[in-house]
Amino acid sequence: MADSTQRVLVVEDDREIAGLLKLHLEDAGCRVELAHDGTSGLRRAQEESYSLVILDLMLPGLEGLELCRRLRARSDYTPILMLTAKSSEMDRVVGLELGADDYLTKPFSIRELLARVKALFRRMEALAAPREAAGQIEVAGLAIDLDGRRVSVDGRPVDLTAKEFDLLVQLARHPGRVYTRAQLLDQVWGSGHDSYQHTVNSHINRLRAKIEADPSQPRYVLTVWGVGYRFLDPRDAVAS
Repeated sequence: MADSTQRVLVVEDDREIAGLLKLHLEDAGCRVELAHDGTSGLRRAQEESYSLVILDLMLPGLEGLELCRRLRARSDYTPILMLTAKSSEMDRVVGLELGADDYLTKPFSIRELLARVKALFRRMEALAAPREAAGQIEVAGLAIDLDGRRVSVDGRPVDLTAKEFDLLVQLARHPGRVYTRAQLLDQVWGSGHDSYQHTVNSHINRLRAKIEADPSQPRYVLTVWGVGYRFLDPRDAVAS
């Protein structure tokens, strides 16, 4: 599944679970390091470069959600797989809102964990691979630099989170196509998030607040009532 360059940081206070994860991830070819509290986990993540952080949300010292928030405030992007208790749906929602890439609910099977890890590695490899369509998307004053992951509106730089950028690119690459919330979850967040379609709504709202002159009357990211969202069709821009 992995090669030795893929380093995984497991932040888990239950030493038995942490040791089990380390054993199976190393069997899968990863290099694994452990941290047993949020403070040491944050320090390791800041000092070293990892291919993935597996993060338990119930941690001593620094809570997992706060650790997730601090990691997403950094300029470099590392995938985060959350481990959550079965009853903590709100924590899962907040974790996804803060930028976690996926989650697993305890108790989970090792087979499912390895499948999620493999999917996250594939996603990051696809993002790093050269794209035939790499370059710029420009429409009606909005410019998206796909290689540099930068966005500007009428020449003004716009600071987007990684998920906001991915969501915008997914829509902008297919102007005029209507996406349901479930389709956007699958394309941008990956499978397994179908219960959190309101996550799409909140990201759309934040994206509009950053790129639209009037978020209540959006020009670029349009709502198709009862269905989902679509990006401005260039023909619409010319007509307007």
